Amino acid sequence: MSAAKGLPAYLDLPALTSASGAVRLPGSKSMSNRTLLLAAIASGATEVHGLLASDDTARMLEALHRLGVRVDRQDGGTCVVHGAAGPPPAKEADLFLGNAGTAFRPLTAVLAFSGGHYRLSGVPRMHERPIRDLVDALRPLGADIRYAGNEGFPPLVIAPMRTAESNADRDVHVRGDVSSQFLTALLMALPLARDRRAIEVEGDLISKPYVEITLNLMERFGVCVERHGWSRFAIPAGAAYRSPGVIHVEGDASSASYFLAAGAIGGGPVRVEGVGRGSIQGDVRFTEMLERMGASVAMGDDWIECRRAHPLRPIDADLNHIPDAAMTLAVLALFADSPSTLRNIASWRVKETDRIAAMATELRKVGATVEEGPDFLRVAPPAGGLVPNATIDTYDDHRMAMCFSLVALGGVPVRINDPGCVAKTFPGYFDAFLSVARA
Repeated sequence: MSAAKGLPAYLDLPALTSASGAVRLPGSKSMSNRTLLLAAIASGATEVHGLLASDDTARMLEALHRLGVRVDRQDGGTCVVHGAAGPPPAKEADLFLGNAGTAFRPLTAVLAFSGGHYRLSGVPRMHERPIRDLVDALRPLGADIRYAGNEGFPPLVIAPMRTAESNADRDVHVRGDVSSQFLTALLMALPLARDRRAIEVEGDLISKPYVEITLNLMERFGVCVERHGWSRFAIPAGAAYRSPGVIHVEGDASSASYFLAAGAIGGGPVRVEGVGRGSIQGDVRFTEMLERMGASVAMGDDWIECRRAHPLRPIDADLNHIPDAAMTLAVLALFADSPSTLRNIASWRVKETDRIAAMATELRKVGATVEEGPDFLRVAPPAGGLVPNATIDTYDDHRMAMCFSLVALGGVPVRINDPGCVAKTFPGYFDAFLSVARA
């Protein structure tokens, strides 16, 4: 069980009763794909350390290769990206991007400014994930983008920009309440326009910490965005990306949540290495939720550790700022002593699957009583204990598989269908989990 591609159709986890030890995290997916794309359109070569090896980064690397960007792979998760000092060189490409939103959305915006002919497609689920708000934001700037399938959804066909329609003084407008990846895509691509642009966010911006990651990485590549709260972002005229020379990708804070939760359930201490108090990833704030539930958390510059200090308390929280790590809280709620409510998680509906519906369905299989709303879940732990030998469907969603592995720490066996779906972000997840979880 050394790699996700070698995993069977299902994986039976035994009843587990404790967890302790340390795990070195894989690189952050959000940082990895943003860094690769920024390095590709920057001037100079960028040495990237700690790059995540997963399906999502593989899709980005394949796309950059097809777009004519040279990437030299080295051992140990390091690569050197030779930047194009502007749009990618290839002016014609057919790109398959799987279900990688962190590749599909930013590439759509970058290629709209690249003066070529491109087709972007993905797996069937990607073709169900909305992209209209990003396309609608780009079209007034002259972008020539059309839908090759259903209106408002991928696949997309991109042609050279209609420059006659472009207006250097025109603000860009984008909705902020569907996916923060739309704003991220615009922020990353607009320096290619070379003139001053401002982005106006309409509605409440969700998943703000992911935009913080984007702004931080853009600054490392030499572009400082003028920000006015969370509603207006301005790209200075003449802004251009320059390689920082060397950049290190942090360990993935979203993946850290499963191991920290294992410490909270299984006693601990469980330590994750590769991310710590100085992280630019918003999901490190998952630790605040753990503490609210009664766990004990310690943190250093490059590590976080969690242990159970008290019986777990329920939580009632707005989790808009940590939508990915919030899924782990839904499973942690099984181990609390009364019902928990996860609020403001509407973005789950447009992720790798409809995560609100999927989570509700699978939590019920292990005995929870679940109330599902448009943007919330209320989870009551099983009154008679967890149901043993539940078979968990994962919906081709890596986070469903990783979250529900934690059920076994309740002392019950559990079957995880399609465990190989973890290859999207953490191919070695089950090896790592079983290295700290014990019967």
